[in-house]
Amino acid sequence: MRILWTLPYLPWPTTSGGKTREYHLLRNLAARGHRITLLVQSKTELDEKGRQALEPWLERLIVLPRRPLRSLRTLLAVAFAPAPMLASVNGYAPELERTFAELLKEHWDIIQIQHTYAFQPFERALAASGKPFILTEHNVESALGAASYDKLPALLAPFTLYDRWRYRRWEARVFRQAGELISVTESDAKALSRLSGKPVSIVVNSVDCDYYASVQPDREGQQLLFIGNYEYAPNVDAVAWALDEIMPKVWAAKPQVRLTIAGYAMPESWRERWPDPRIEWLGYVPDLRALQRRSTMFFAPLRQGGGSKLKILEAMAAGLPVVTTAQGVSGLAVEHEVHYLGSEDAAELARLITDHIDAPLRLAGLGEAARAYARARHDWAVSAAQLEATYIRLTPPTPGVRPCA
Repeated sequence: MRILWTLPYLPWPTTSGGKTREYHLLRNLAARGHRITLLVQSKTELDEKGRQALEPWLERLIVLPRRPLRSLRTLLAVAFAPAPMLASVNGYAPELERTFAELLKEHWDIIQIQHTYAFQPFERALAASGKPFILTEHNVESALGAASYDKLPALLAPFTLYDRWRYRRWEARVFRQAGELISVTESDAKALSRLSGKPVSIVVNSVDCDYYASVQPDREGQQLLFIGNYEYAPNVDAVAWALDEIMPKVWAAKPQVRLTIAGYAMPESWRERWPDPRIEWLGYVPDLRALQRRSTMFFAPLRQGGGSKLKILEAMAAGLPVVTTAQGVSGLAVEHEVHYLGSEDAAELARLITDHIDAPLRLAGLGEAARAYARARHDWAVSAAQLEATYIRLTPPTPGVRPCA
């Protein structure tokens, strides 16, 4: 199939769950023989490493720059446009709109738009062409108030209420126009179906299980690990909750436990805010396997967010026992005390760590059960097959051409 795929960010380097998902789906679909044109509006430039990572899987790669966040056009759109703040930041982009309109003149078997917040530049051209499109949404964005607005000052609370109202209206507007909706989890699919009145397909988040298969964690090392993209507010909240409320309780019982915090866009101020020498601060780590091998447990005290968490699946695929919350395992068909350890309470999370970190056989059982679950249910080949099945269902068969297996 010829696929036109749009993104509001470059899917390389894979510094976030969304980028990781898009990169692996593109790679797996290309390996199945589909010809993909990727149209990206990006706040970062495409460098040579990114080109080498993406171009082998694509028929065409078109990258356009996103205007600066504080441009006059963006500020005016955020204040007065019908689209909400996040859609205004990524929208009202004339060059992107023109490029997309030119691409629509070609024949496409599938047109796939990623995220309601990225839809605005494509709306008029799609309406004029009458061509159907698929909309993929990683989260129910209108419900992610804490993630979207927690960086705004308190005096902008009235704007926050207004913008959430705008997002609900915008979401409904985009859903009405989409021919097909795709979500990441069953709970999000139900929510999107209620909001849109349409059936919603599911393409699960996954992990490259073969990549992590060789990892054997250090079952006796007493080393915790957390990884996140710190441009995403739920990860920032998780670090603050861990270091302010949970880890002091862990250290009171087990002072020898250490915590490694890694990931993209880590604030420099954290080293001064939490100067404990038992905390190891790392930036973005392209290959997590060495870090996973010297870790004992993956600790993800997530209280906000949506979808399913790729960081959790990566830890599971590496055989790392996971201590987290219900939010951390949202969208995963995992069982407490079989595949992970979990609680919503800071004291209980601390107890789970201190009770298990000295039990290597128990940790091995949890880690290997989680690894088996990830391989069976969440390999990227599974996700690509789910997405391809949706494509096949939506695309009339061509005479004389066998459908994809």
